[in-house]
Amino acid sequence: MLMRTDPFRELDRLTQQLFNGAQRPSAMPMDAWREDGSVWVTFDLPGVDPGSVDLSVERDVLTVQAERKPVTGREGAELVISERPTGTFTRQVFLGETLDTEKIEATYDAGVLTLRIPVAEQARPRKIEISSGGRKELGS
Repeated sequence: MLMRTDPFRELDRLTQQLFNGAQRPSAMPMDAWREDGSVWVTFDLPGVDPGSVDLSVERDVLTVQAERKPVTGREGAELVISERPTGTFTRQVFLGETLDTEKIEATYDAGVLTLRIPVAEQARPRKIEISSGGRKELGS
């Protein structure tokens, strides 16, 4: 399963909102759901060059890092408004032991990074057959 248990991150987020005034959206919003024996995770990364996206997994922690460079106009252009966040963004997701981190698949299309993380075979529900017939003694 996908786990998000980091109380310090939530405290940091609340502190940022308090001191920065208006609530700003996350630079890397995420959705996650379970379907067809896999966990699917999508990250919105508009304006990010796919070559700048870096994925890594260490001890069941998935790290997504991406860079959005500032838009520069022509030489001599005056920047009037700059509201889109730029720079390097990092997001960590804690993966449960039931996911197969060796078989993660990633695609990037139209500013959306999509990951498919299969559920490990040993964690999938399975039916156990019950045999019937003559009574056997254990150990014989």
